[in-house]
Amino acid sequence: MKLAVMTQPTFFVEEDKILSSLFDEGLDNLHLYKADASPMYSERLLTLLPNEYYSRITTHDNFYLKEEYNLRGIHIDDETTPAPKGYKGHISRTCTSLEHLKEAKKHADYVFLKYIFDSQTETGHTSSFTLDQLKEASRHGLIDRHVYALGGINLDNIRQVKDLGFGGIVIRGDLWNRFNIHQELDYHDIIDHFAKLRKAVG
Repeated sequence: MKLAVMTQPTFFVEEDKILSSLFDEGLDNLHLYKADASPMYSERLLTLLPNEYYSRITTHDNFYLKEEYNLRGIHIDDETTPAPKGYKGHISRTCTSLEHLKEAKKHADYVFLKYIFDSQTETGHTSSFTLDQLKEASRHGLIDRHVYALGGINLDNIRQVKDLGFGGIVIRGDLWNRFNIHQELDYHDIIDHFAKLRKAVG
């Protein structure tokens, strides 16, 4: 099973150091998610990272960054928005319903199925699926190696996600909630926890 990490939506002082350390620890799929932020700040963050890591980064916004920094690909945050005209590279998408999952998979290298469990970062966003619904989707081949579980994923439920047949998991809150961007400088808890997540994913 694959492990993807999504950034915090906001920028912060230690971010480039943390991301570089995560890459050093074996992170091979980072999703740069900076909703509504000026592209100038994303460019600055990228210039602070060693360029050998660019091929492991997928951008959710400002798709021109993909070409300018030779990133891995782009991510479209819904099931239906078409890719930019003429774009031929790596694409991933977010999907929030099982009904749209089959179609979304046709137009992406992989799909994030969102709100698997209660969100740890978005207040009020609870699980959208029952366990029985997910098992049924797995039995029918809807959930497979091209579908990554997003929403409330942590060490306690990775085994359950793996058993359902997901191809990967997306980690955000379980990682970033271990570091206060306004008060802390020591980010070893994040790196240590990432190592545990990698081990759990296998």
